[in-house]
Amino acid sequence: MISKQTVEQLVNQWLDGKDYFLTDISVSSDDRIVVEIDHEEGVWIEDCVELSRFIESHLDREQEDFELEVGSAGIGQPFKVLRQYEIHQGDNVEVLLTDGRKLKGELGHVTEQGFTLAFEEKVREEGAKRPKLVTRELPVSFAEVKWTKYLIDFK
Repeated sequence: MISKQTVEQLVNQWLDGKDYFLTDISVSSDDRIVVEIDHEEGVWIEDCVELSRFIESHLDREQEDFELEVGSAGIGQPFKVLRQYEIHQGDNVEVLLTDGRKLKGELGHVTEQGFTLAFEEKVREEGAKRPKLVTRELPVSFAEVKWTKYLIDFK
C-alpha cells in the first residue's frame, strides 16, 4: 500500500516554488489516491496534469497498482486549510456552525484560531414599528465551524 506520507512528500516537492498549495490528500486501502490543490487565482487543468505526471513518475506501478486523481479543491466545496480562508478574506461565504446555525456574510480577519464574519441581521429597536437591517460582526472560532464555503454570486 502506498503511504499518504509518500504522496504528500511528492506533492510538496512539486509545489516547491509555486503559488499552489495542498488542500487534501487521501489514499484508500485499495491505493486510490486523490490529491486536491488550490491557488489564489484558481487551478489550471494543465497544472493538475503536470502534478499527476510528476507523482506517477515517482511511483512504481510494477510494485503497487494505483489509481490517481489530481484536481482542484472545487469552488463550491468547504474550505479545508487556513490558506483558503486567508485568500477569501473580503469575500462572501456561507458558514455552518456546530450549533446548526447557517450564516452568510463577508469573511473578515482570519487568524489561526478563527475569523470574523460580518453579516446583516434584522433588529427591532425599542419603540420602532419595523425592524431594520443592522450589520453585525461575529467572531467565530474554528472549533465552532462545521464548514465554510465560498458563496458564489451571479449578480
